[in-house]
Amino acid sequence: MFVSAIAFVEGTPKVQQIVEAFSQAIEHGEWAPGSKLPSVRELAQTLGVSKFTLNEALDRLRGRNLLTSSQGRGHFVTMDSPRPASVAWVDLLPQDLLSVLRRPLATADGDLRPGGGHLPEAWLDAEPLRQAMRSVVRAPSLRIAGLGTPAGFLPLRQALQQKLHGEGLSVPVEQVITTPNTVQGLDMLMRLLVRPGDTVLLDAPCYFNFHANLALHGVKVVSIQRRPDGLDFAALEHLLAEHRPGLYLTTSVLQNPTGHSFSPSQAFRLLQLTQQYHCHIVEDDLYGDLHPNPPPRLAAIAGLDHVTYLSGFSKILSANTRVSYVVAAPQLAANLTNMKLMSGGVTSELFEHIVYRMLSEGSYARHRKRMVQRLMEAGGRVEQWLRRCGCELPMAYEGGMFIWARLPPGVDGEWLAQEALKRGMVLAPGALFGYDTAHRDSMRFNVAHSDEPRVQQVFEALLKATRLAGCSASMGQ
Repeated sequence: MFVSAIAFVEGTPKVQQIVEAFSQAIEHGEWAPGSKLPSVRELAQTLGVSKFTLNEALDRLRGRNLLTSSQGRGHFVTMDSPRPASVAWVDLLPQDLLSVLRRPLATADGDLRPGGGHLPEAWLDAEPLRQAMRSVVRAPSLRIAGLGTPAGFLPLRQALQQKLHGEGLSVPVEQVITTPNTVQGLDMLMRLLVRPGDTVLLDAPCYFNFHANLALHGVKVVSIQRRPDGLDFAALEHLLAEHRPGLYLTTSVLQNPTGHSFSPSQAFRLLQLTQQYHCHIVEDDLYGDLHPNPPPRLAAIAGLDHVTYLSGFSKILSANTRVSYVVAAPQLAANLTNMKLMSGGVTSELFEHIVYRMLSEGSYARHRKRMVQRLMEAGGRVEQWLRRCGCELPMAYEGGMFIWARLPPGVDGEWLAQEALKRGMVLAPGALFGYDTAHRDSMRFNVAHSDEPRVQQVFEALLKATRLAGCSASMGQ
């Protein structure tokens, strides 16, 4: 095998340049599978590098499964080396419109993200988070090789216990269980609380992952409309009496996607009815910390025999630092801990340490306060430009991440979102948040991402294109 010299470029480590050059030669078929490389001494001389540098590059290539080695025989190109890079990549994920629109909401795709579900990175208080990470990594208390505790890192659970007490929910620490994230926490709760064929009550509209998760559990879903004034309690009692759902999955404070919160009187009536019909509530409180003056949570009013509480930190701290927690009745908490242990769902103790440090040192509270204020200011500006564009806002903005808007008459939300993707903008049409056609003329806007002149400009251009297309269609009739 012939190996040519490399014209090394200043500023890039030689090890990296050797790895890239050898990888290209293998992936492009220049070096045949199974062929033997010259000896380390010959390669080092040819490339003009030390044996140490060359051996580090060869180690990385073995790590990529591009090379194999044998004691006394040398290095060989693997027999199952990758196919040429020119082979077309096949997208095996669902290609229907709603699936295509849903995927960028969960990723970083798109230059403009008014439909996204997280705060922009520029809004996050990164330095305290980085300081906490550095402190945790240096701390001798971090068990590098150990597995996390099934119920969760005890100091974090104690800090969460104190946080919950300040929100009106006093609970023993044994009933606070950490989970890797809220979606996995919800999934484990559903495995414990429902069986295939059971009936579960959802809000309409609601977070689209609720529908997706419940579909995996084979349950029947019935919906209750989430209105500007809360729930229609006559309609709710009719649903409870007719369908007898064993569980109601809801968000009491800053619901996704509407941003609506139950008032204390609404919460009291809701708890009366669900207790009367023996319907347990799972309260997803992922956004409550973003409310400037949050009303009491359902779990604080009714207790954990009737309400299981689920929350986390991915929306305020970082989507990449996920620690969530469940607060449940004693037996359910014990069952959840056992499920975590049996299914490998133990939470990363590294992330638990980081969140604990931010809670205990006060940086989380300071960051939360800034986010609440900033969102309130941005929300007022976004409300104004949405109204100027002809949108109606049925839900009063109370704070938090989302504004639920009704599009101007005749505008198709799915078409608008599809066209927006072509322009590098991710929108969240109402069709993503439930199957009720009444929400197809609505759209969820992320306040932080929408407080941006370019978002307004692109959105206005899309509305104009929609109106022109409508005019053209009517003229052709």
